[in-house]
Amino acid sequence: MNETSQDPQIPADSVYARLGGAPAILALVERFYALMDELPEAYGVRRLHPQSLEGSSDSLYKFLSGWFGGPPLYIRERGHPRLRMRHAAFAIGPAERDQWMLCMHQALTEQVADEGLRAGMLRAFADMAEHLVNV
Repeated sequence: MNETSQDPQIPADSVYARLGGAPAILALVERFYALMDELPEAYGVRRLHPQSLEGSSDSLYKFLSGWFGGPPLYIRERGHPRLRMRHAAFAIGPAERDQWMLCMHQALTEQVADEGLRAGMLRAFADMAEHLVNV
């Protein structure tokens, strides 16, 4: 998790670089999962996760690194994300989608000062969350 935003192969205009690289993505992921633990309104989506969120946090960090234009850590380790397939075992309905988005929206609000960047990220996350609804 020590990739940096100074890598010359990472475009300066990528979300990864604009956020501040690995440390910023890690902070976003950590805050997201802390909120999932803290917010009673997120109980439904939290119960879909294991008791320890360490593995989930690691997976999301690695996925976001590549999705945001940084090092493709998830793909290097596990291959194509195949998000819908990997989440098919979990009953994800509108309530779970909304709870996930509640946590991500709050984490982004706290962690991403650039309003334009944050708005674009929210749209992308909302599209992804909608894609995962399977019930």
